[in-house]
Amino acid sequence: MHTFAAVDIGSNSCRLKIAKVVAHRLRTVHEDREVTRLGASVFETGLVSPETMAATIQALKRFHRAVQEHGVDRIRVVATAAMRDARNGAAFQAWVKAETGWSLEIISGLEEGRLIHLGVMAGDGLGTKQAGTGRALLIDLGGGSCEITLSEKKRIRETISLPLGAVRLTQEFLTADPAPADGLARMRRWIQRELRRAHRRIQPGTVRTVIATSGTAAALSDACGTAKKATGLRGSKSAGRQVNKVAKRPADGDAAQAPAAITKDVRKMATRLAKLTLAEREAVPGVGPRRAEIIVAGAEVFAELLESFALPGFRYSPLGLRDGILAQMLAEQDARAQAHREFEQERWQSVLATAKRYGVDAKQAEAVRAHAVQLFRDLKALHALPPEYESWLAAAAVLRDTGKFINHQGHYRHTQYIISSSEIYGYTPVQRTTVSAIARYLGRSRPQPGDRAMRNIPGEEHKSVERAVVLLRLAAALNQDRASDVLRVRAKIYPKRVYLEVEPGRTGAELELWSLRKEAAYFREVFGRELFCTLA
Repeated sequence: MHTFAAVDIGSNSCRLKIAKVVAHRLRTVHEDREVTRLGASVFETGLVSPETMAATIQALKRFHRAVQEHGVDRIRVVATAAMRDARNGAAFQAWVKAETGWSLEIISGLEEGRLIHLGVMAGDGLGTKQAGTGRALLIDLGGGSCEITLSEKKRIRETISLPLGAVRLTQEFLTADPAPADGLARMRRWIQRELRRAHRRIQPGTVRTVIATSGTAAALSDACGTAKKATGLRGSKSAGRQVNKVAKRPADGDAAQAPAAITKDVRKMATRLAKLTLAEREAVPGVGPRRAEIIVAGAEVFAELLESFALPGFRYSPLGLRDGILAQMLAEQDARAQAHREFEQERWQSVLATAKRYGVDAKQAEAVRAHAVQLFRDLKALHALPPEYESWLAAAAVLRDTGKFINHQGHYRHTQYIISSSEIYGYTPVQRTTVSAIARYLGRSRPQPGDRAMRNIPGEEHKSVERAVVLLRLAAALNQDRASDVLRVRAKIYPKRVYLEVEPGRTGAELELWSLRKEAAYFREVFGRELFCTLA
């Protein structure tokens, strides 16, 4: 029974979630959270302050003890907006590595949005089921950024990351208490400008389901629900009973039973909070001491966003980034999990979309992919590559010609750059770098440890990358600009040699045989066996 852990180092707080795999599903066994305000100094000076670093490290060391106590098999540690902006992010990554042994991954805003979407859609609540059957809008307002995702039948249609985090806006505009009128006005103009940018990307139309995650959404949901309850009690008993049903806190993942925050109520709450002092905001039900410091900015973002997109309101979901990280780990690890097929399909669609964006010939790319996958399976006893390399090899096969979009001359170098720099959903930066390296060495050059393509790949993976490169070179050799008439090939492994038997097509196979034989020397260098290529 595997145990996974996810650590989310956000701009406002650090969160840990540990889950066990039970009957191909995740069951939460431990959660922890610490408000560290990592983004406070970043959004003011561009640097994470030493004091904030130290406080975050202390929280991570506590998380580390919990991870060890629960016998976690695999952990993923990610950081978001604050670390994306911090000029001294590398120093913090090194400190985290030294204190915990964890490799901190700084993810992009789009990857953050994808993982949040995955976490919410992987939930079992009624709200998630409703979102999975039609169009839904997901809003995650963190300390440094706001991710807005349009989803349809559990598939991302569009996502955008905006610099509208509650900590960021508070540091920039709300420097006094209560919030100064000029600062509020400037902040609203900034929010409106960023939302106009979002409108160019996201056009939700009629959306019935709006799900919001993060602490600000929880606070607003509670505050609006409590205010409505109080109003109902003053009006009539029946109204009070009705609102009380809405205000009940849901079970984990059940967004549909969460307190519904109606747009007009969110606007009223944002206006009210802006007039209060810190002490008065702390007394508002659902807000609390630490959230009170940044709730004015967060409430204003939600009010402007809901009004801008003409949304009726939102429902709060306790699921989020760390749940998406855990769901992805389950999908990658357990082929029998329901999420596995959905995850693989989403990831592959992203690969195809990237290939299309850069003008890759889909038919030819598919032929190379098919041969690469076949060789991976037929020569498994020889290459002994981990299973995940099959999908990485397939992605490299489809994307190997993307560099031609920039220039045909030296296009393999351009391919490496495009793949490693592109947003390909479902691939971590290291995985994208690995795919880019496999696709890089299809010309005369060979992988070297000091190469730019290999520099960010762990040393222990270099031999595996080189073996995958050989397989892709063979697959490319089998497809010499064939628009049709794809050749069939059979592989036979012997102690000292490997035979590839090629069945000629309508136009023969001489060019392919010549190309395959050119790879014999490199094949021998990598695998220590002779390669013989013959006609079947």
